Amino acid sequence: MWEKLRKFGPESCDLPTMLSNVCFLLRALTLNLDSRIKDRIPINCYVFTIIISSCYFYVYLVSMCWFVFCKCRETGDLIPAMIVFSLGVSSEIGPCKLFYMFLYEKITKTIVDGYLVCDALTLKGERFTKNLLKTLKDVKKRALIFWVVIIGNGVIYFVKPILLPGRHLMEDQFILLGLEPTFESPNYEIGFVLMSCGVICTVYLPANITAFLIVLTGYTEATMLALGEELINLWADAQRFYRNNHVEIDITDENALVNLTDDAEKNRIMNRYIKQRLEEIIKIHTRNINLITQIEKVFRGAIAVEFLLLITGLIAELLGGLENTYIEMPFALMQVGMDCLTGQRMMDACVKFEESVYDCKWENFNVSNMKTVLLMLQNSQKTMVLSAGGMATLSFSCFMTVIRSIYSAYTTLRSTMD
Repeated sequence: MWEKLRKFGPESCDLPTMLSNVCFLLRALTLNLDSRIKDRIPINCYVFTIIISSCYFYVYLVSMCWFVFCKCRETGDLIPAMIVFSLGVSSEIGPCKLFYMFLYEKITKTIVDGYLVCDALTLKGERFTKNLLKTLKDVKKRALIFWVVIIGNGVIYFVKPILLPGRHLMEDQFILLGLEPTFESPNYEIGFVLMSCGVICTVYLPANITAFLIVLTGYTEATMLALGEELINLWADAQRFYRNNHVEIDITDENALVNLTDDAEKNRIMNRYIKQRLEEIIKIHTRNINLITQIEKVFRGAIAVEFLLLITGLIAELLGGLENTYIEMPFALMQVGMDCLTGQRMMDACVKFEESVYDCKWENFNVSNMKTVLLMLQNSQKTMVLSAGGMATLSFSCFMTVIRSIYSAYTTLRSTMD
């Protein structure tokens, strides 16, 4: 049991293990994205998904719309309406992502298989493996931190009303449709269970689906950085290869041994080695470009909807007052920030790879290898990116733009309310 749990720790950071971790957690949502797992999804996973989805739908969609647009309209209470509206909007991120995952389930499974094949065919060598795992360890820490923050936010939201004296719900001002008066039995008990299941759905879905995206794009990031190190050391590796293999068997008509000591033969051997390594690097680079293109196709719509919901939810949270929504803020900001961080890290890795292509001492190569490096340089200048619906590239500048837009919209709406 302990060995299985250790597989979820940062030390087990190879790609097959990380994919097994996230795919195992996603199976609880009836998503089977790992073709290595031949077992059918257990029936209790379907029961779990149906229960939390039904509770979420009733609490954060039906009851939220009724409370905001009917109940609060009758009473004229704007602050409770903003608080509950922000809860409902922000909570829709997970179900939207799950919808896209089901919509593109076959493509997503193909992407997972593609990454596993890419990992199996990757460059052999102690330095490449070391550099790859070094970055993958950071990627897994990133995914773990995100998962803990999102799930921890849900745990705090669930535990807070239990620790307070008296009867409390997650949001006392939120009245569920058909459960009035709220704090009398059995309405209170039913409401608490329904809200608890809704919270599980709200945090479990985005925590695991975003962690899945972090792992996939993080592997591309790690690969680009490791390939960059290989390119920087390519000329030195070729010289080392020649020193270790300065005598070559040349099959001639006489089957004679030829001692390759002159400069022309030395350059021929080194450039043949360089050509082989460049071809391997190009194959891996091309595979990662194709995989990121597929990921962009699957997630661009989901990320666009996510940004729209989060921006709307954050504005509503600010209008509802930070003293009332301080637990919700980390949930929303963490998701926007992590998506932008994931996109930025991948862009940085691509820029590093581009710089490494130019810094590979190509001036020492023969004409054929120079042409190959030129082609690589042209391809590397097309930076791999993730976007929100093709309208905004996920990056730190995108994150700051979102924050500025939220604050501008908040100040404008606040001035009209006052």
